[in-house]
Amino acid sequence: MKWLESPDALFEALERVAPELSCLPIVTRELVNKDEPLWWSSSAVLGGRYVAKFAWSRPAALRLAHEITVLTELAAVPYLPKVVASSTDPVLLVTELVPGRSLFEVVDSIDRDRAGRQLAYFLAELQRAGERMDDLPPAALQPAGTDTVRERFGKWIRPEQRTAVLNWCDWADEVLAEPALPVLAHADLHGGNQVWYGDELRAIVDLETAGLADPEYDLRAFPGTGPGIELLTATMKHYQEFTGRALDPDRVMAWHLRTALGDALWRSEAGVLLPDHRTPAEWIEDLSTRFTALKIRSV
Repeated sequence: MKWLESPDALFEALERVAPELSCLPIVTRELVNKDEPLWWSSSAVLGGRYVAKFAWSRPAALRLAHEITVLTELAAVPYLPKVVASSTDPVLLVTELVPGRSLFEVVDSIDRDRAGRQLAYFLAELQRAGERMDDLPPAALQPAGTDTVRERFGKWIRPEQRTAVLNWCDWADEVLAEPALPVLAHADLHGGNQVWYGDELRAIVDLETAGLADPEYDLRAFPGTGPGIELLTATMKHYQEFTGRALDPDRVMAWHLRTALGDALWRSEAGVLLPDHRTPAEWIEDLSTRFTALKIRSV
């Protein structure tokens, strides 16, 4: 396996892997200089019709090579982008560009029951396909551990909120202590990795971290997506219709808690604004509201 020496080597890689596409105009996503080689990857739009993903470090190339393998084996799963060209020498993935907007941009205006049905169908088909695959690795789980949150999150919230956060961490650890039967998970199914056209789901992208995880893990971002918890509850309802299996709202919320607190912690420590430009203390208020709406007694 080989990777690009630098982002500037994309044109040469295209000439080697997909020469018929190398004549198209290349619009590269703005590159962000990061110290961690794991994130030395990016994408570019080719002629307004295709998306090329590439990497210029071994850790980033390994993630992209994994995505190439997953997309190749899951070609029949609905909503996954169509692979146009791929290679591991150099590591390069080209898929069809699917026009649309992210879920974050449309969630306030779409029928969330209809959206939940489409997302549940994708999850059901993804998991069925995973049952036919051999040697699936564990998914690269992202949330920060609760020990890290306990040690370092308190300084970013109001003093009266700290006890609640500690109790939530204890609760989440208890809920997730009992292992669940793993399934193939996308593992990064937030709204930015979903392409929608109106209330029609068009594509699910970015499978670099796909692997085995709890069925509830893929829903960890849903409680915080859009107003209320309608998208989450709709997806869970339709998932049971498609699979005959119920999802555990406690496990969904435990993963969501770890995700939300971990995200707020690293952003606060790095001096990066939270996605909605609010404060960690305001996020704690939202978490409390979600627990109440789902009728979950976390302490």
